[in-house]
Amino acid sequence: MHIAVLLWGFTGVLGRAIALDAPVLVWYRMLLTALFMAAILYYRKQWVAIERKDMRTLIIVGILMGLHWVSFYGSIKLANVSIALVCLSTASIFTPLFDLTINKGKFDMKEMLLGSLAILGVYLIYQFQKFYGWGILSGLIAALLSSLFTVLNKQIAEKYPSRTMVFYEMTSGWLFITLLLPLLFWYSPDTAFIPNATSLFSQDWIHNDWVWLIVMSLCCTVWAQSLALDALKKLTSFTATLSVNLEPVYGILLAFLFYNENREIIFIDGTDKLNAGFLAGMSLILLSVVLQMLRLLKPKFATFGYVKEKGGIE
Repeated sequence: MHIAVLLWGFTGVLGRAIALDAPVLVWYRMLLTALFMAAILYYRKQWVAIERKDMRTLIIVGILMGLHWVSFYGSIKLANVSIALVCLSTASIFTPLFDLTINKGKFDMKEMLLGSLAILGVYLIYQFQKFYGWGILSGLIAALLSSLFTVLNKQIAEKYPSRTMVFYEMTSGWLFITLLLPLLFWYSPDTAFIPNATSLFSQDWIHNDWVWLIVMSLCCTVWAQSLALDALKKLTSFTATLSVNLEPVYGILLAFLFYNENREIIFIDGTDKLNAGFLAGMSLILLSVVLQMLRLLKPKFATFGYVKEKGGIE
């Protein structure tokens, strides 16, 4: 499970490494993931018929997932990996709010308070990192969209195999992004569409976008999902949920390791002066997530794993 979560956390690092703009990056990721998943379903003969009403839900989830990824990678491009992941970590707090509205769940004042705590944390980060304002806004939109498609996925997650759901969601999301790309190129004609393709045998191979797009699709999506599904057979729901919520932690640590982002956000202007606003905001967000996880220790709050609800996608 932790290998799967680590692979999901790696998507932020890869998103910064790939030179493509967010919508184009997502277009390639969804296309490649759908192709890989189709090959697996064909090879293993795992195609399953989907009811019409459920297919509509899968299409909506795919569109929301595509927009979520555009917002998430947009946040990385506008700010950095750490900011994007800190904002994304608020998704686990927003999910109960959407569950209350869509699935007619029970109102819980404690969850509302935890959500307010997370929002306060984001506000503190914004106050002390206003030059990342658009990146923070984009990250919050990504979190909201993630919460929304999580709740919608939950309605049909037990009816169909996860790989089948992922294929249809990736395909519908890819078609939707395809329809939006002409608007992007009209608004920004200089946007690159073809990924960098430097020689794999040159010293500049690390800037080959195709390598990272394939790694992102095959390893961080398809393989990670398979690992998570295998792990869910032996783990409790709480352990799975807690593990998945470590994704932002892994992602931020990887960003510190590969991009030295700790010098960008924890210290002011690269000096030894700590950025108290960011640290306070991040602490409040992490506190809200930890408190929510502690609540899940009580049997009456136990639900099936967060990974299963999301279809193993991040």
